[in-house]
Amino acid sequence: MKVVAIIFGLFCIAGCLRDGFETIILPRRVSRRFSLSNMFYSSTWMLWSFPMRRKRSSNRREFYLSYFGPLSLILLLVLWAILLVVGYALLQWGGAFPVISPEKPATIETYLYMSGVTFITLGFGDVVPLTGLGRLLAVIEAGTGFGFLALVIGYVPVIYQAFSRRETDISLLDARAGSPSSASELLRRHSREGQQMDNLAEYLHEWEIWSAQVLESHLSYPVLMYYRSLHERQSWLAALTTILDTCSILMVGIEDVSIPTARATFAMARHAAVDLAQVFGTPPQRSVQTRLSSSEFTRLREALADVGLRLRDGEDAEQHLSDLRKIYEPFVQALADHLLVNL
Repeated sequence: MKVVAIIFGLFCIAGCLRDGFETIILPRRVSRRFSLSNMFYSSTWMLWSFPMRRKRSSNRREFYLSYFGPLSLILLLVLWAILLVVGYALLQWGGAFPVISPEKPATIETYLYMSGVTFITLGFGDVVPLTGLGRLLAVIEAGTGFGFLALVIGYVPVIYQAFSRRETDISLLDARAGSPSSASELLRRHSREGQQMDNLAEYLHEWEIWSAQVLESHLSYPVLMYYRSLHERQSWLAALTTILDTCSILMVGIEDVSIPTARATFAMARHAAVDLAQVFGTPPQRSVQTRLSSSEFTRLREALADVGLRLRDGEDAEQHLSDLRKIYEPFVQALADHLLVNL
């Protein structure tokens, strides 16, 4: 029994430290299948979102779902702390290291108490290890507790800085593409203001950078995926989809309009959508319902023509747009269904 306790204690400590290192410090995607933090987020999100999956989108649903991101971050940190405390307690108890304690003999509860007090360096002094190895374990645990506290202090601000950078451009998109945002409105507003699309190339380049930043930050800090946007009818995924839709229309072709950056922005935005869908275990939905029927495409053509933007004529244009949408819509729709986001 004591040997099993030591093995399980080592497993808790090693697994927790490795998961914390990969989640907080390691600046790259972790490819191994089993990860404590990934399992935690997938299971807790499934439970948290289940009551809302059959309800229509509403302010109440968004308010409820918005709690998950910050709350799950706190719960993950608490889970790591508990596993470390339990792991060190099992090492002390499994090794049968003698301690000075009010209880005679010391129980597993005594070792759990000593481990908790040592981890947070509370230092009551009522339970003290007597042997050199027991004291060494206590010192190592206290150092682990200090390091854990330092990582938490540095980790939380980094999360909110990345969240703030993501949301800034989403808020700016509201004035250019409406709320909820759409590709047709983004194109219409640029043309209606008399700019003749002059600034759209630079604007799309900014969104190419934004897409790369979102990909990097959400791979490094997966919890950001569950942080809802600050304003109603906005989301990072809907903004990404709007940019993909806009680039698709420009790549199909608008008469007298040439925006070379659309292709590069499309490639980066699609890369972000595909990678995030794969990393977070949301396989593409090949049978996804089209978001743009033939009649809607005709209305899109007419709406753009009203502001002087004429899509390339012929059935080939509609087919080309459909082909472009097929290489990103299954991925963004899978993410949208997972996150309960409207596109």
